Amino acid sequence: MAVRIRLKRVGKTHAAAYRVVVVDSRKKRDGRVIEELGIYDPQPNPSKIRIDSDRAQYWLGVGAQPSDQVRNLLVLTGDIAKFNGKADAVSRVEVSEADKAAAAAEAVKAAEAEAEKSKAGKAAAKAEEEAKAAAEASAEEATEAGEEA
Repeated sequence: MAVRIRLKRVGKTHAAAYRVVVVDSRKKRDGRVIEELGIYDPQPNPSKIRIDSDRAQYWLGVGAQPSDQVRNLLVLTGDIAKFNGKADAVSRVEVSEADKAAAAAEAVKAAEAEAEKSKAGKAAAKAEEEAKAAAEASAEEATEAGEEA
């Protein structure tokens, strides 16, 4: 089976968007796919390009051939350079200010959640130590009471 990485058209009639998909080369353009790797939306400025780099590397590694347009997208994201063994491969995808702000807000939320988990973990550990100390103290009192009798 010849496997290709190509674009699957989605969206409205005059507002096309695409999904980057892995598909058997004999299937129709919008037919059944093996796996979806990402999205490409050419409408906004700059275009939205999101491709799962790990999965793209995997499919390139097992011999999937990208179409010309997908090859251009993979060059922009730096995945072709990574696949060819370049250590300094970087993504040249432009990110809009709204996406940067959304990513920053998401990072802040993730950091807050991590801090909350850490705080809860420390509080649980402290409570556990206090309970252990209280149990040891009550055990000592019981042994002292037993020695007095």
